Amino acid sequence: MPQRTVTVASKVGLHARPAAVFVRKAGESPVPVTLAKDGGRPVSAKSMLAVMSLDVRHGDRVVLAAEGEGAAAAVDELAELLETDLDA
Repeated sequence: MPQRTVTVASKVGLHARPAAVFVRKAGESPVPVTLAKDGGRPVSAKSMLAVMSLDVRHGDRVVLAAEGEGAAAAVDELAELLETDLDA
């Protein structure tokens, strides 16, 4: 199961617009994808409510994981998104 730890770059973390952009992109993935705060319980990256419930803020470290064919590509693409300031 590919996974990657990244630091969230968006100034407001994963709230409002950045969370919507992330969840929409995760929803396009053909494989299950999870997101967790570093050391926390993973939630579905395809669920806006679940992602918002993590209360991820600017500079927080999160762990992305995916399972299945194409999982590594999904993790890489979503990690790149989180490492970008989506507020801009």
